[in-house]
Amino acid sequence: MARPCCYFSPMPLPEPLRAATVGDVAALAGVSSATAARALGGYGTVSPRTRDRVADAAHALGYRANGIARSMVTGQTSTLGLVVADIENPFFAAVTRGFGDVARSAGYDVMVVNTDEDPARERAALGVLVGRRVDGVALSPASSREAGHLHMHVASGQPLVLLDRGVRGLRADVVGIDNRAAARRAVEHLVAAGHRRIAMLAGAGSGGRPLQAEGVPPALMTGLDRIRGYRDALSSAGLDGLPDYLRVTHFRSSAARAAIRELLALPVPPTAVFCSDSLLSLGVLAGAADSGAVIPVDLSLVAFDDADWMDVVTPAVTVMDQPAYDIGAAAADRLLRRVAGDTARPRRVVLPTSLVARGSVAAPRTAVRRVQRPAAP
Repeated sequence: MARPCCYFSPMPLPEPLRAATVGDVAALAGVSSATAARALGGYGTVSPRTRDRVADAAHALGYRANGIARSMVTGQTSTLGLVVADIENPFFAAVTRGFGDVARSAGYDVMVVNTDEDPARERAALGVLVGRRVDGVALSPASSREAGHLHMHVASGQPLVLLDRGVRGLRADVVGIDNRAAARRAVEHLVAAGHRRIAMLAGAGSGGRPLQAEGVPPALMTGLDRIRGYRDALSSAGLDGLPDYLRVTHFRSSAARAAIRELLALPVPPTAVFCSDSLLSLGVLAGAADSGAVIPVDLSLVAFDDADWMDVVTPAVTVMDQPAYDIGAAAADRLLRRVAGDTARPRRVVLPTSLVARGSVAAPRTAVRRVQRPAAP
């Protein structure tokens, strides 16, 4: 019988590397396992000298804490949840950055969930975060009315902080701005420039849900407050008897583009527009160009939120700037206080806004000129 010309001798597999345990750290530090666990977990009473010895031993052994086991002991996971309405919006991107920076500096990780302005997704997101045992949640409500799940969350005793938007009757901290006053100031800037026919584009919904009848976004207190501020300014200037130039659109630049084209095609078009959101102002710039309108010659523009691109376009856009990063940071600070055991009455933290005047606002033309869309080539 022929013998094989060659054969392979299997090499023994290496022993798998064993992760260092609390017992290993305790042995190296010369303390009991219970003391090492308290020092590593940050609970109980441990002297500073012993804590340093345990930390040095853990570093030498490459010890990594078991978060699940630690949470079973302490009841905390050192994780916060952040639920934002639209991560594509530069405002919420800045909010997320501010929230994350403060949370990480306090030793917490952050789980971020985007709801796309959908209350159903928001309910599901809150359920997921609770299931993951986060220590607290900061949330930008998708609706001020469909909030039963938020009331249940607060009633369960779990920490919750609202950012940017509030919900009437909900006993939770709120961090944001005075939207009504800020919107009024933005429109007053247009009035001071001589404008009388002032339009407003307000956002309501992501585009996946229908708008409410009568063009008013009752689901969002932020949108309602900005509309009220717009109307306050018109009323104060004696302009509330003019044609209704308010348009409520989805939070998409394409929707704003269509809305401003409609407004500019009116027999008596507006000479200025106030946008309640930076994404809507992008649509206004595109729609004005479609209609052959020149900003600010034919149409002045003031927008909410100072997005990165607004001071590099020509003309640069006048904005009502709100401190998005600081809103996120303040929300994280409030939530960390609640997680630490603060049981004081809910607070409303109102941060300041500022009007940044740029080149998109000018005095209106004296003659009424209907802007026509250029003929297609």
